[in-house]
Amino acid sequence: MGEFTGVSFFQKAIESGGIIWFLLGIMALVLILVILLNLRKRLKNSILNDSKRADAHPRQFSMMAFNKIASNLELDKVQTKMLEFVLKNDNVSDPARSINSPNLADKHFKRAYKTIEKTTESEEEMNKKLSELFAVRNIIENQAGTATATSTRQIPDNSAAVLIIEGANYAVKVISARGDSLVIEKPVDSNGEPVNIERGSKVSLTFFLKNSNGFSVDSRVLSTTETMGVPVLHLVHSGQIKKLSHRRFRRRQTIIATAFYFVIVDEHAHKGENKLIVDKRRFNGNIMDISIGGCSVKTVSPVNSGQMLKIEFTRDDNTVVAALGEVIRTNITGLNVIMHIRFIKIPKRSMNFINALVYGYSDK
Repeated sequence: MGEFTGVSFFQKAIESGGIIWFLLGIMALVLILVILLNLRKRLKNSILNDSKRADAHPRQFSMMAFNKIASNLELDKVQTKMLEFVLKNDNVSDPARSINSPNLADKHFKRAYKTIEKTTESEEEMNKKLSELFAVRNIIENQAGTATATSTRQIPDNSAAVLIIEGANYAVKVISARGDSLVIEKPVDSNGEPVNIERGSKVSLTFFLKNSNGFSVDSRVLSTTETMGVPVLHLVHSGQIKKLSHRRFRRRQTIIATAFYFVIVDEHAHKGENKLIVDKRRFNGNIMDISIGGCSVKTVSPVNSGQMLKIEFTRDDNTVVAALGEVIRTNITGLNVIMHIRFIKIPKRSMNFINALVYGYSDK
């Protein structure tokens, strides 16, 4: 009996030792997990500290990357200096990223525009610097003009557009392109009355993206309804988008009351030089779109192609913006005439304002 009892005790001890080893294994696993959690915490703190150090010491402006960009854009010395000012004024550390993004570029150029306005002492010097600023912005605009549209569903909400119905042009706004149909404002005639358009009517729509790329699309009218009390047209969506020729300068759809005067060339001026004489008769109209290259004016006054005009309008601060232009073609829309005008000569101050208006940099 005693031998049997001793063997049983020994077996129990072995079994007890197995449990001990099992417990030791669990403790080792827990210890490893604790060590891993501590390592993870240290790594996280290291990353946060590196981030804080990076915030305290931001990346330096890369002159090598900047010089490569300026060279690719074929900027001269004055334009290169202006672009460097624009980027450094906004603490840019990655020039390529900023230049290749239209939204970022506009953000930097707008801040530079405000800085020049606030810090330049004389108006003459301010207009000189702003002229250089917009010269660089237009160069970047032309280099980056690759954005395209493949469907009417890509038209941004509240975009200005031109609706063409039976040869008549109407300035409209795209309300929404996200639904089953393309929703636009119902066009109005010269008296401000909505134009009656039958369901199924064929129409064309012309619109421009931010980079001044223009597109046109043929569609038809699905129905006429109201959206928040505003009469709207529902057009059929289309993927048959036609790209218009790229414009040299960004253009903005707008409505600005304007005056224009006929300009006569006096070929018998003294010393054989042609003299421009501005007729005193004033005609009125509305600028429908504008760029520093020209504008479109809606008027009731008949004007022939080739006619030279003085165009002028008044800013909100009562400053007069003026330009000399030539009518390159006209379209008749009901009782109105749409004049497409190419600018021949613009004072530097007027050119800066038009650029600021087109790019959305000015509050005036």
